[in-house]
Amino acid sequence: MQDLDFDFWLFLAGLGIFLFGMHHLEDGIKGLAGKSFKNLLKKFTNRSWKGILTGTFVTGILQSSSMVNLLILAFLGAGMINLKNALGVILGANLGTTFTAWIVATLGFKMNVADFSFPFLALGILSYLFLKGRPVIKNLGLFLIGFGLLFLGLDYMKEAMEAVSGGIDMNIFSQYGLWAFLLVGLIVTALIQSSSAMIVIILSALNSDLIDIYQSVALIIGANIGTTSTLVLGAIGGTADKKRLAFANVVFNVVAGLIAFAFLRQAIDVLLNVFHVTDVLMELVILNTFLNFFGIILFFPFLGLFQRFLKNRFKVSEPVGATIYIKNVPTNVPDVAIKAIQNELTHLYDLTKDFIINVYEVKLENISKLNKWMRIFKVAKNPNDKYDHIKLIEDEMTVFYSNLMKQPLDDDEVKLLEDNMAIMRSLVYASKDVKDIQHNIKNIQDSSESLPIDVLENLKDTINKRFNQYDQLMNLAMHEDLSINFYVENHNVYNENIHFIYNHLKQSKKQTITVSTITNVTKQTISSLNNMYSACKKYCSVYKTDNSEHSDVTSVA
Repeated sequence: MQDLDFDFWLFLAGLGIFLFGMHHLEDGIKGLAGKSFKNLLKKFTNRSWKGILTGTFVTGILQSSSMVNLLILAFLGAGMINLKNALGVILGANLGTTFTAWIVATLGFKMNVADFSFPFLALGILSYLFLKGRPVIKNLGLFLIGFGLLFLGLDYMKEAMEAVSGGIDMNIFSQYGLWAFLLVGLIVTALIQSSSAMIVIILSALNSDLIDIYQSVALIIGANIGTTSTLVLGAIGGTADKKRLAFANVVFNVVAGLIAFAFLRQAIDVLLNVFHVTDVLMELVILNTFLNFFGIILFFPFLGLFQRFLKNRFKVSEPVGATIYIKNVPTNVPDVAIKAIQNELTHLYDLTKDFIINVYEVKLENISKLNKWMRIFKVAKNPNDKYDHIKLIEDEMTVFYSNLMKQPLDDDEVKLLEDNMAIMRSLVYASKDVKDIQHNIKNIQDSSESLPIDVLENLKDTINKRFNQYDQLMNLAMHEDLSINFYVENHNVYNENIHFIYNHLKQSKKQTITVSTITNVTKQTISSLNNMYSACKKYCSVYKTDNSEHSDVTSVA
């Protein structure tokens, strides 16, 4: 009994070292190529099948489905990926986690694992301690430490299993059938929060002949279901998107797992006859891979339907706020949070433009016939409500910016954030310029006096023309080096209108709308157009080199 207790602690120590190694391995890879994997996820998730392949590859390398799920959740909130494609990544991440089992089955039980781990630990620890001033070397050291600890922990678990193999009677569980093994796999995985570690435990038990292949697969199915607890726990009190992804992950693994469990013996017999594998460990790894691949085949054709189903769920957990993108994104993923701000700026531009058009009652030339009919039957919204909405967005973006600045950012990210806030302020100033003269514009529209109406019509024509040009800047179709200076153009419009007012004063009868009101409306309108131009010009100068990526993002959004 003493020996059994000692072996139990050896096993527990091995499990702890294995998990600790996984943590360091993940940190090392994030430090070495964290942004590369984020860019890969962003670039290759615009289709469901691409999301599956990318999720598989990234999770296989990072060996952390939790990290991939966190990134996908952030991308989803930022509008960089839609829910259907995010579901594809989740399916791929489940398949990617099988990579650990392949490494362990291929190397872990074929050699003296402890001796194999020592060079990695030695080089990793020395690099981390004495070259920590060099980030690349430091992160490489973390990676080597993680890799070494992974195999050292595996060796302890294998040794403990072999030592106690004769003292454990698996008939205790066998008498209840394979359901008992499925439940054990589920519960243990939910407790240790690592399907990779659970698979290593199962492989160790199988290698020591404690369990057979059928019991092993039942444990694997339970582990795949149990690993969903990580996302479920993270979704408690979280946003609607977080709950949707967690729910989807549970459905994927439970449905695929239970179907596979129902035909477990038949499926195992067929696959073993097809592959003719003699190594029992490789048999389990192949079966585990096919189990996750089966889940992809099962759900891939229905991702669109599943997305629509999920969109109607968890609506009470939708984040509260005037913003669309930043309220869904955590600030602990800075580059994704900054991308969310960019998307929020395009939204704020549209709201500011809509507010100004609404106040001046401008009919844009480039609206479609369908939009014209929509405008006819659309319920009118008070311009003041639109302005209040813009101010709420300003407040939320400012708080988000303040929280984001507390994160570890590089100089380029700080500069980009400051530029984004300058764009936001210019858009808000543009709306305030118009808000201040809103009552004057209304008085002119309600009057029958020709001079103020003519001036207002000239200003509306200018607004129409400018917004068509500013739209090109915001769509990155017009670059700031174009030989047009809209500050000069707007100043010329101002002068033309002032001259028009003074030249027609003598011809006009006594005016109810005073000259000071007309000139003030002219000045504030031009100021608003200049502020809009400041925002659009800076937006274009900041993001014009990112044209293709911007197009992908806005199409998703």
